[in-house]
Amino acid sequence: MLINFFIHKHECNHNKVPVDIDEAYCPDCGELIKNKWYLVRCACCNIKRHAHIEYNEIKPDVKFCSNCGSTEFYVEELNNINFIDVHYAVYKKVIIPQGNYTIRQFWIDKEENLLTEKKLLGVKD
Repeated sequence: MLINFFIHKHECNHNKVPVDIDEAYCPDCGELIKNKWYLVRCACCNIKRHAHIEYNEIKPDVKFCSNCGSTEFYVEELNNINFIDVHYAVYKKVIIPQGNYTIRQFWIDKEENLLTEKKLLGVKD
């Protein structure tokens, strides 16, 4: 039991948030989650490279580019994912911070005479 205490992470991984939706609330923790897609490209020849996330940082799978041999790369954020880029893209679930606001609800009683015509008051100059 003591081993489970140290192994168990106390932060939510948002596993129940679907990948195919841009934004959704996590049913486990209640946070608003946005799925962001990233693509790693070679800085020299601009070819797509396979990537992974390591310690919350996006890195290419191999150190050198298979096309030109360069070690330089850049990360491009995608607005929407194409089926062509799915094989190369990685995604992160990012928590969208919400402002401190209160929700106010108002109830209006039903009027008895809804069919009566409302009249505007005239204003004299």
